[in-house]
Amino acid sequence: MKSKRTLILGASPNQSRYSNIATLRLIENDHPVFPVGIRKGTINGVPIITENKIIENIDTITLYVGTKNQKQWFDYILSINPKRIIFNPGTENPVLENVAKKAGIETETACTLVLLSIGEY
Repeated sequence: MKSKRTLILGASPNQSRYSNIATLRLIENDHPVFPVGIRKGTINGVPIITENKIIENIDTITLYVGTKNQKQWFDYILSINPKRIIFNPGTENPVLENVAKKAGIETETACTLVLLSIGEY
């Protein structure tokens, strides 16, 4: 499987959060990770990025920000220009999906952890 540079939007240093678990699984599967969140910390030694830093050549943004809190991230997501966005459970957003599709970004409603576990990431 080809490695995919992945930005985890909504990353948390809290080990019980799905964004944290997904970051660990992505690392285990040799995907370069860029955790972005609002709280400082690290995940397996990788610092969480807390500013809207442009990261080049991102294949996938996997969302862990609830629908009601996503609007503030729209411009940032579009500025990254990923190949795809994964809407994890609880992050589904038809408005963002339409904006992304119009920008030529593939969207997928799925669970990153499940995709990794079945080799479909």
